[in-house]
Amino acid sequence: MWFWLWLCLLGLTACSDSVEGPFRNYTETGDLADIQEHGVLRLLAPRFDAEEEFVWEGVPTSEYRLEAEALAESLGLKPRWVYADDYAELSVMLNAGQADLIVTHYSRTDQRRERLSFCTPLAVVREVLVLPADRVGMSVADLGPLIIAAPRGTAYLETAQNLARRHDNIEVDWVSGALSEDELLRGITRGQYDAVIMDEPLFNALSIDYPELRSGPVVQPRRAIAWAVRKGNPDLREAVNRYIVAHRIKASEQEPEQRDWPAILNSGVLRVITSNNPASYFMWRGELMGFDYDLIRDFAQRYDLRLSMVVRDGPEQMLAALENGEGDVIAASMTVTPARRGKGWHYSQPYLEVHEQIIGPASAPPFKDLSELAGRTVTVAAGSAFLETLRALQNDGIGVEIEVRQNVSSEILMDRVAKGELDLTIADSHLVSMEKGYRDDLNVLWTLRQPRRIAWGLRERQPQLRHQLNDYIKRVREGRFYRTTFERYFQGQPTPSSLTAERVEPGKPISAYDDLVREQALKHGFDWLMVTAQMYQESHFDPEVRSFSGAEGLMQVMPLTARQLGYENLADPVQGIGAGVAYLNWLEGRFPAHLDLAEKTYFGLAAYNAGYGHVEDARRLAQRLGKDPDRWFGNVEEAMALLSHPRYARQARYGYVRGQETVQYVRDIRARYLGYLSATEKQ
Repeated sequence: MWFWLWLCLLGLTACSDSVEGPFRNYTETGDLADIQEHGVLRLLAPRFDAEEEFVWEGVPTSEYRLEAEALAESLGLKPRWVYADDYAELSVMLNAGQADLIVTHYSRTDQRRERLSFCTPLAVVREVLVLPADRVGMSVADLGPLIIAAPRGTAYLETAQNLARRHDNIEVDWVSGALSEDELLRGITRGQYDAVIMDEPLFNALSIDYPELRSGPVVQPRRAIAWAVRKGNPDLREAVNRYIVAHRIKASEQEPEQRDWPAILNSGVLRVITSNNPASYFMWRGELMGFDYDLIRDFAQRYDLRLSMVVRDGPEQMLAALENGEGDVIAASMTVTPARRGKGWHYSQPYLEVHEQIIGPASAPPFKDLSELAGRTVTVAAGSAFLETLRALQNDGIGVEIEVRQNVSSEILMDRVAKGELDLTIADSHLVSMEKGYRDDLNVLWTLRQPRRIAWGLRERQPQLRHQLNDYIKRVREGRFYRTTFERYFQGQPTPSSLTAERVEPGKPISAYDDLVREQALKHGFDWLMVTAQMYQESHFDPEVRSFSGAEGLMQVMPLTARQLGYENLADPVQGIGAGVAYLNWLEGRFPAHLDLAEKTYFGLAAYNAGYGHVEDARRLAQRLGKDPDRWFGNVEEAMALLSHPRYARQARYGYVRGQETVQYVRDIRARYLGYLSATEKQ
């Protein structure tokens, strides 16, 4: 035991709370693929991070540790913590291969960027001088002789040294990098030194315990807080960026709430739970599509509601999300069955009838009688309605074998049947029709006579939403929109570029420019899927397109703006993408440092579309209207739409703007981004 404790103190191993016992560390400097070989993501932090708990910007530090562990698990890795004795050791241990990712309140500095690659900033903060209360109110130059304690290896030391170079009255005391922020503040109260430098939100969180101290002059106006990886680990950095951005974009939606129609109307958002499949919801290039999606979107548009799609893997997960209040309705080609009603499912009126079909490879002849199922194995997804059908057949005396697979769709199972990996499966006729429209390696062996009804799923206590959905279904079921939508997905004549064949899926490229987008997005700390979503919005992946206003290239940048950023030929995909990403990064940097990452993303997109000045006008108007100027959805976006009205445009500094266009621009890109995320997740 003492031997393991000694290793922990040396930083060579992490003491884990897991029942698996102490984690035996190793040396690994490779990128994500090499890390995955070990099955572990080693998370590196200063030792006092594990020993102290405080609230930073309203969030306990333990929440950030949990977020890092969730990141590891999203990559299929076990999180294991490795601790350094002070900040100065963090970069040394990481580059020596004793850890994979620095996870702490870590400032991005020029010196550190020479040794490390930083991920998407978790926050942008101001650094302030913390002083005794009786010395606050003066500038740095007027404070007189001042000794600033700055721990070795921290960003505070770099800021303190810069201050000392500019001000003769400043002296820097290089204290131990193992000192926590609490210990630094206690040092001032004990008279060990005159002041310390600290991130403003961090001091605000700690100041309740130090009433004799105050926040003084701002000494660093913008300091990014971010996690870091080794310079030779671009794949890991990209994966971390993806997780951070996606996590915050998803979290920026409404909190879970069980709602009926009045609350939905009041919010302006209909939250739709669905699953990725070609009948319900999928991404084709940059467009969100699907029979269920098109119908529920048409319903929402009639009431001026914005859709928020919540994607879950299977029926049980969708029902759980509905009961938890994560969504308002399930639209996923769900079959109405007695067993599901018994488990708490409630439904709208049916909007589609289908037949269940036994599917085999193309070489298999159709059954002459259902008794030919005897001795055959039919594989279906866990929680699917097909389980009830097969068990009923067994009860009727047909000796069919049932195999249940987790986390698979009918589409995946049909593909495996076609390849000979599975014997048989069962699927709904409308989905089979889509599959057979673009492939010839499947055959329908038997169609069950009893039709199945398809409806949208609801909670019991949603009578008003159920009434609205039922009324919609009754009105459109026999109409032209329903008929043409049904024919589009299930009765059309597909071509090699059909909707189904060009779906965005795991392992398939989204566009011909994926590698270029990845490179440029990584340079500025963006998730490349977000940039791709915006690029489709701007140009539909056409590098030759030119707008009426003169914007050019894949990201539709104005030539003058591009030249100011160092790019000349926007028709060249490399330069067109580079200019667009650089411009988006510049715009985001102009907004207040305290903005949440998701909000900064939305404001950056809005400014890209309408101009920074118009977005600032909208933020000022939002504040005058009693709305939150730091939140886009439901707040600044509403003010943005008003700026197209003369009454409000006349009062704006930058005047009229087509604000509703900008509102839709941000909505479309966010929806497409979430669609890309769900479509590219490996199944």
